[in-house]
Amino acid sequence: MQWRGLLALGLVLGPAVAWSAPDCGNVAKLEDGWTVAAPQEQALDPELICAIGPRLAELKEANAHGVVIARHGAIVYEAYLPGEDQRWPQKHWKEPLAMASHDARTKHDVQSISKSVVALLVGAALDRGLLKSIDTPLLSLFPEYADLRTVDKDRIRVRDLLTMTSGLRWPQKPYLAMSRQMEAAADPSRFVLEQPMVAGPGLTWRYNNGSAEVAGAVVKKAAGKALDQFAREVLFDPLGIDDWEWGTMANGDPGASWGLRLRLRDLAKIGQLVLDRGRWHGQRILPETWISIMTAPHIVRPKITYGFLWWLDRERVNGKEVDIISGYGWGGQSISVVPSLGLVVAVNAGVYDFDGQGSQNIAGNTVLDAVLRATKAQ
Repeated sequence: MQWRGLLALGLVLGPAVAWSAPDCGNVAKLEDGWTVAAPQEQALDPELICAIGPRLAELKEANAHGVVIARHGAIVYEAYLPGEDQRWPQKHWKEPLAMASHDARTKHDVQSISKSVVALLVGAALDRGLLKSIDTPLLSLFPEYADLRTVDKDRIRVRDLLTMTSGLRWPQKPYLAMSRQMEAAADPSRFVLEQPMVAGPGLTWRYNNGSAEVAGAVVKKAAGKALDQFAREVLFDPLGIDDWEWGTMANGDPGASWGLRLRLRDLAKIGQLVLDRGRWHGQRILPETWISIMTAPHIVRPKITYGFLWWLDRERVNGKEVDIISGYGWGGQSISVVPSLGLVVAVNAGVYDFDGQGSQNIAGNTVLDAVLRATKAQ
């Protein structure tokens, strides 16, 4: 995974220019619940905003596929670009990417942003009393795994899955190898939970796709229904997200750590839900308290601040520090929320780096840097 701050500032857009009102809209007016506004109507410098699409078209290494920018609940900019893409999981590892077109109705893999959506679903299960507490010992929810219990594993809580501090072994090399084994397993949760402990629960942060997969299994167990069905009922239908897919693992369960496919405007709705503290168009979908807890800094390390399956960062904008809440996905998928500025920025891309080296988030960071600069003139 990549996060804000790893991209050199040289990738941001050019110097600020005088305000004007160019016609760069072309925002699709769909019956999907979004209102539309010009950038200047939401106190954004239109020159900087309108330059985003052309800049991404020039930035070939970003392989950007789409951008949606919303401010104060209205989409102010939307652009889509053709580019090489793939659909996970591939039939053959490292098969060539294929050129694809993208538009407002194109569903795109969001990859690990699926994890951030799972965090929302945990909140929905808690709100409905289906899950009693995130401090519930994990294995108490899975009596079928009694043979895996040890003194240390009995101390793992649901909370530790959400902060990726379970202490379970999850080697990062070869890149994605553990994830592929988990997805092929007859019982993915057992595969994760049978891994040996390498640290005490709650003590050491280590990025672990298996943690999110088991968190999805917790939701399934608590709700008594498949993860994607629960997501439809408590999240997607209330948000008016009616065209989506959730890819499955070999055992038929939705891949909680990677499998969600959304239209970019619908990914932006997820961000708007977080921005509005659990509401969409005034309707309460999730508790405000859960959004606050989920996006609080539970893990603070050099270069990494982490909530519950959401990344956290801070930037200086117009002389003031602003907090940023983000979900990131393999290949350059990103959803960033800037609460103090009322901003939501969603980006799709196709930088599928198989060895985990290099920056996959060139497009997302370039767009967010430009949007933050565009707010300086307000």
